[in-house]
Amino acid sequence: MASTEDFTATYDLTTNSTYEYYDYEDEVCNKTRVVQFGASFTPVFFSIVVVLSLFGNILVIVILAKYENLKSLTNTFILNLAISDLFFTAGLPFWAYYHMYGWTLGEPACKIVNFVFYVGFYSSGILLILMTAHRYVAVMNPLSGIVSTTGFYSVLTCVVIWAVSILVASPAFLFIEVQNQNFCEYRNSYWTLWGIYQQNVLFILSSVVFVFCYSQIMCRLLRPTAQRRKNKTLKLIFTLMVVFFVGWAPYNSVIFLRSLYSWPKPPANSNDVAEGCDTSELLDYAFYISRLFAFSHCCLNPVFYVFVGIKFKNHLKKMLKGLGHTNSSIGNRQSRVTITSQTSGEEFSM
Repeated sequence: MASTEDFTATYDLTTNSTYEYYDYEDEVCNKTRVVQFGASFTPVFFSIVVVLSLFGNILVIVILAKYENLKSLTNTFILNLAISDLFFTAGLPFWAYYHMYGWTLGEPACKIVNFVFYVGFYSSGILLILMTAHRYVAVMNPLSGIVSTTGFYSVLTCVVIWAVSILVASPAFLFIEVQNQNFCEYRNSYWTLWGIYQQNVLFILSSVVFVFCYSQIMCRLLRPTAQRRKNKTLKLIFTLMVVFFVGWAPYNSVIFLRSLYSWPKPPANSNDVAEGCDTSELLDYAFYISRLFAFSHCCLNPVFYVFVGIKFKNHLKKMLKGLGHTNSSIGNRQSRVTITSQTSGEEFSM
């Protein structure tokens, strides 16, 4: 089993690549400190994220199943976001182990873990885009048929989301393999760059949707005729945007800058190599830190997209009060359906 000191290259778990900035980097660039930093710090953080994500997302699924009408599009999005975050979370313990010992679990596990991780990653991004667009329609045009979509169309939407996510994640089965005994990575730099730029495109698309939809919603809520609770709603929207960009903008910037070192370069002199080593080391530290904020989204999503709403707060209180009691009335079940049928715009009523 490999020790931490055996890793002299920097590993990027989201692009599955060991970055070799120059052909002779191992002789010039000493990455031991960076790798030790990642190996000691990453497992601790991932452990915390895993515990919080499992607790929050499983709680969301239980509340939805117990109190809500799962046929509504709003609840369908929330349910699938929780499942998506659990897929994403499932990969983190393996990456924590990987950072400490290298990949010792075999090639089939390497492919499966990467595939599951990427399915969670991309489905979560797609769902957040669709949830934002759905909220935009609910506020700007509350009488639209999209707002009250239920049944077949909700199921069809889910099928499309997961089909696209599986398709995008499928290269993990084809082009990721165990190399040099310890590294689970893309087989060449072409697919490494493909993985990076795919993530960058998803971030740019998400950013455009977020900025457009939430800015329009905020302008609408600032009108004098808006609801009385608009101040809390505006704070929530502002918080969502800040958390999104603080989490994902630095991370995507760093992985893009790191990708530039994967492109072919002409021969460099010793001074250029030394400068390249210093820059790459700074990017490595920036990568580890920015990834902490980005990957925490799987445990923050339940907080910002579910439990900030009055409806889910009440469900949570009801469930906590009902612990130890076995009686559940049919009348309560009927009233839940009534509440759910009116949720098109109430996700913003804080």
